[in-house]
Amino acid sequence: MARIRRGIAKSAADRLIVLRDHLHSVPRQEDCQCLRSVCIGYVLRHFLGFVVCRYCGLLCDLLSHLDNLALGWRAALECLPNGLTHDGRDRRKRENLVSFANGDPVRDVAISAGKIAAVAPNITAGAADTVDARGKIVAPGLIDIHTHAGRSKEGPPMCLQDGVTGWVDAGSGGADNMDEVAAVARGAPQIGRCLINIARTGVAPGELQDLTRANVDLARGAIARNRDVVIGVKARMSNNVAGANDLEALRRAQAAADSLPVMIHVGQNYSPLRSYLSLLKRGDIVTHIHAPAPNGLLDDKGKLIPEVMQARRRGILFDFGNGVTDHFDWATVEAATKQDFWPDTFSTDWSTMSRTTGVVDMPNVMSKLLMFGMPLSAAIAAGTVNAARIFPAFDDRGTLNVGAPADVAILELREGEFEFVDNYKGTRKGKQRLFPIATVLGGKKTPARA
Repeated sequence: MARIRRGIAKSAADRLIVLRDHLHSVPRQEDCQCLRSVCIGYVLRHFLGFVVCRYCGLLCDLLSHLDNLALGWRAALECLPNGLTHDGRDRRKRENLVSFANGDPVRDVAISAGKIAAVAPNITAGAADTVDARGKIVAPGLIDIHTHAGRSKEGPPMCLQDGVTGWVDAGSGGADNMDEVAAVARGAPQIGRCLINIARTGVAPGELQDLTRANVDLARGAIARNRDVVIGVKARMSNNVAGANDLEALRRAQAAADSLPVMIHVGQNYSPLRSYLSLLKRGDIVTHIHAPAPNGLLDDKGKLIPEVMQARRRGILFDFGNGVTDHFDWATVEAATKQDFWPDTFSTDWSTMSRTTGVVDMPNVMSKLLMFGMPLSAAIAAGTVNAARIFPAFDDRGTLNVGAPADVAILELREGEFEFVDNYKGTRKGKQRLFPIATVLGGKKTPARA
């Protein structure tokens, strides 16, 4: 048994970890009937600064008919499970945890046999080991839904050092090379999954300029061969990738995906963003959502185009997708957040070179919106529970619930002056930044980053 009491296990046989720090809570699917709504996550994040429940299709359908956020707020409150207060605090005996963060009650997290065994104040059972997490954030292992970690076997262990215990390779492989990317995912220390690129080449310069590369039958065949790790389809829509072929490429991605999610990469598109949104289904993802004009989420006057919020109400998800080239600038982020538009998930567009770029790591990316007023609890949710709910492969992740896999990221929120970089070498200075301190995977502490 190992304990993370402000702290990890000495005994490999029966590990209990007790992580003692501060608590934020989020209901889980088995506790709440409103866990299928993207809209409710937006409404509650807007009013509470906290993502509570986001995935109830029933509620999402209801909210799509509401004319204003006040009605959405009332509907949200009516949907809260018994025992959950208006500020997101769960008073029930059974804990439903996303993270421990400064300012909330101190708790211990016990880990045994690779699972979360208990969460309570001052767990007194003997622990074979203890991790001292005082002053730290004890969060579920981070889930990065847009990486390129599948390009080499060196990638996944590097992600793990950053607190990422689940990742999705977004389009590195197409029908021609999906088998190689899938092999990396299968051999990763943590859970790795893949989105197949609709272009048979995978990511390549201008991969959709020639539509013969978007072969639906070949993509379906590669999905079938690798169904254990392929969980969706990726299509890059930018003008320098697809040009005027963008809409047809997206239609082919949907045909190959069938019921699987489709992630589209946007930014400087040939077609307006609204054209893509009309072709997306519930559960599909738009990454690089803060990419600047042309054809982004803002109109010529800097206002959010109405189709974006309409898409959110239909269950389309919006991902930050940091990346390094033309994927976001500070002006677009500032304009969107001032209009209460926040990403559902954080992702890095990570590669093995990311530590030398403005990406750095997942906690650094999660820190970038704190300076715009995103609550810490919402930022952590966007890197854990929100991401976990997109793909069924991660359905038991993104939580510190009792019985969940013991994947834990211990982070430190440091105060000071920190410089953050956008994709255009623009810099902003923030007063807070998250740093990865330690990672627990399946109840075992993993090697720290050098």
